[in-house]
Amino acid sequence: MAGRDLRALFSTNDRGLTAVEAFTNRQLQWEQVAAALAEHLRQVTAAGFDVEDLELPRHNVMVFHGVGGIGKTTLSRKLEAALAGADQRPAQWGEPTWSGERILPVRIDLARSAGTSFEDVVLTIRAALAELGRPLPAFDIALRRYWESQHPGESLEEYLRRGGLAGRFGKAMPQQMQSALADVAQALLLPGTVGTAVGAVVGSLAGALRERRQTVRALAGCARLADLLEAEPDLEALSFYPHLLAWELAQLPAGKRVMPVILLDTFEDVGDRTHRDLERLIQRLVWLMPNCFFVITGRSRLQWGDAALQGQLDYTGPTAWPGLALPAAVPAARAARPPHGHGRQVLVGDFSPEDCDDHLARRLTRDGQPLISHDIRQIITDRSHGLPLYLDLSVMRFLEIRRAGRTPQPADFDHDFPALIARTLSDLTSDERHVLRSVALLDSFDLPLAAAAAGLRHEASAMRLIERPFVRENVFGLWPYHLHGLIRSTVRGADDQSDDRWSARDWEQAARRALAALGEQFSARTGRDRMLLVGSLRQGLALARDFRLDLDWLAEAAWDYVSDSVWEPIAPPTRIDRTDNTATATAADALVELLATLARRQHEHRSITASRLTAVTSAGLLPAGLHEMALYYLAKAQRDLGDSTASRAGMQRVADGGGRLAPAARRGLAHLARLAGDFPTAYNTVQNLGWDGRQHRVEGDILWPHGDMNRAAAAYTAARDQAEHHGVTGERATSQAQRAFVLAFTDPDTADDELHLANQLLNGLDLRATTLTTKIAAFIRDAGALSSLDAARLLRADITEAGVTAAQAALELALCFHHAVQDDHAKISTAISRLRDLTRDGDYAYYADIAHFMAAMPISRASATQWLDGEQQTRSRWRSLVTTRQTYLDARH
Repeated sequence: MAGRDLRALFSTNDRGLTAVEAFTNRQLQWEQVAAALAEHLRQVTAAGFDVEDLELPRHNVMVFHGVGGIGKTTLSRKLEAALAGADQRPAQWGEPTWSGERILPVRIDLARSAGTSFEDVVLTIRAALAELGRPLPAFDIALRRYWESQHPGESLEEYLRRGGLAGRFGKAMPQQMQSALADVAQALLLPGTVGTAVGAVVGSLAGALRERRQTVRALAGCARLADLLEAEPDLEALSFYPHLLAWELAQLPAGKRVMPVILLDTFEDVGDRTHRDLERLIQRLVWLMPNCFFVITGRSRLQWGDAALQGQLDYTGPTAWPGLALPAAVPAARAARPPHGHGRQVLVGDFSPEDCDDHLARRLTRDGQPLISHDIRQIITDRSHGLPLYLDLSVMRFLEIRRAGRTPQPADFDHDFPALIARTLSDLTSDERHVLRSVALLDSFDLPLAAAAAGLRHEASAMRLIERPFVRENVFGLWPYHLHGLIRSTVRGADDQSDDRWSARDWEQAARRALAALGEQFSARTGRDRMLLVGSLRQGLALARDFRLDLDWLAEAAWDYVSDSVWEPIAPPTRIDRTDNTATATAADALVELLATLARRQHEHRSITASRLTAVTSAGLLPAGLHEMALYYLAKAQRDLGDSTASRAGMQRVADGGGRLAPAARRGLAHLARLAGDFPTAYNTVQNLGWDGRQHRVEGDILWPHGDMNRAAAAYTAARDQAEHHGVTGERATSQAQRAFVLAFTDPDTADDELHLANQLLNGLDLRATTLTTKIAAFIRDAGALSSLDAARLLRADITEAGVTAAQAALELALCFHHAVQDDHAKISTAISRLRDLTRDGDYAYYADIAHFMAAMPISRASATQWLDGEQQTRSRWRSLVTTRQTYLDARH
């Protein structure tokens, strides 16, 4: 379904261009309306339904709410058209479930710009019912009395014509009202001249109803008619007249019955939390017309089901409006915001990417082909976050660029529209706008964080803000609320021309408040709350980077982050700010790069890691402690790449500094001594490392090359348990992986259980080298029994991609073990050649010696390795591991 897009049509001289208001499918919303209306029809046609029962709960309302520009008004118009007739309904919407019922849609725009009063609402509904072709005397007489009292000398016919109702619904309504007046006058046997005076008719009719005269038995069934006729005919009385209209509809004969569906659009303009006068009148109308169905569209959830509104409106709470009430399970702290789509309150969602593209493709065409190219549609779709208003603004920008004589390019649409801010801020209070801008600095937030970022002592404004549809909720999130992506980027990035727009200093002060508030939550944590740590770092780093703030608590948080060796992605998103991005980098920029590199090294070649860390250390922007962190991890990357000389220099520098990573650096020096085959030096260094230097794990690393697998496994067990005691999950997983690795040489069955545990401990962690260790261990576990080495070839490719020299050498050693168990000396000789190529710089040179030990082969060119208890003991242990595996395999066959 599409109409003419007049704005677009009048934005160009190109008469070959076809501009239409493309309506993108809202099938789900139609299905929800159809189902609710079908249920309503069943209720009002059921035996026992009484339109005059004023105490029963009401189920005659459906609400669609959503952010400004999401397409609520378009949806309201399309629902009106679809309910008017099948020829106006999109084919994909399908047939409604009801049949044989006459549906009468009546759409009323409540926007301030439309100037719709409560009188207009009542008159519009009555004018629409004029197509019934008959008077509705109970209502018509009361309304005529009201009109003559409140609008003396003003013709109702002229008012309807001037307001457009006569043109929209025809001119029959005044005649029907006059006919009702005449019929009642005749029934009361009033003289002709008196019968034309509505006051006389009303007085006589009220008296007749009180006396229960037979002449007015047709109206006597309306129990409250006399009360309404005797009441002062003011606006308050008018708000109760819809009861008479509902009663008249209930009296219609079967062949004349109709179901009015009243669509109230732009409901956010009805009032606010302080001024609910018009809302009270409209709510009363809805309550008093239980046999009519209302579809309300607006920016905010309808609050009628909230018990807290008692006294502000006539009918409130979950008993009165079951479909509008919040579920009882919603916690009190979040009671202001319902789950999306609860009951009869439905959040209108964003367009899908496919719907965005379809919308843009059909808005502007020439000769049936989209005028907006695919590349431009793609970038508009990506920037829109599914908001239809952004699509419309982009279409107008497209035409504006063409008017300027240029061909629009994709780069022209990497653009923010200030109009989005105006639409978003239009119905917010000053404090709510202040909170909105403050939380735009945050990826997500809770109420205390929002209030603190805004510098407010109370959370009331934040509580009101989270009710808005552009605030989304993830009930499982650390901070449950976040702004709609497009609204957030626009508030932060667009040229805001609103009267209360912020200066650059305002934004910076808000960023300082937000950073401090995050720090307070981080510092107040109890125990090792990893989720809070990572979330605080991500948000805090973005603030410090974008607004050039001091690191403050972020330095301590960075140390906590690296201490667990978990390595979740930590880099904040691309900056969205008003600062000069070309200015000199700051400590925050350097810390972002450092932590992002440490996390990314699990997915990148170690040479990339080394290059990025070199840039960080060379910049000299970090404070001493964090600079030491960068040096240490650079030295680790250099060791992984086989650059032992550079690694040793870096480790020594960190160890000599005596800072937090000095124990780890001494461990690194022990590793380097081990790699060089200087086992006595490595072993002596280990004895003084303690927990901070991971003494037990390094001891295991020294013992297993000697073939002393049982002692190595015990050392790794001690390391794992110690890590568990300290709550360091990454170290625990690494130690368990190493334990599985060494036991894979000795006992495949035990190794299988140990590998299972290692994989469990790795679940949720991002430790690439450790994961490779478990895969090599699985290969060793199956050594000797493998008929194919495909797994080794795939594993070699993974290791090459990671750039971890240690894992490459370990895999070749595992292959040597496999060939030794199979007594395949030709293949083990080939594997030894590969090992020598890998270790030609001296690191891991003893792996080639170990391969000879496994196969009981003499060493033609021994390394300079210094074994702890001599070469012969080591040779004997490795050969025993091979023969034990051969015996094990023979027993299985």
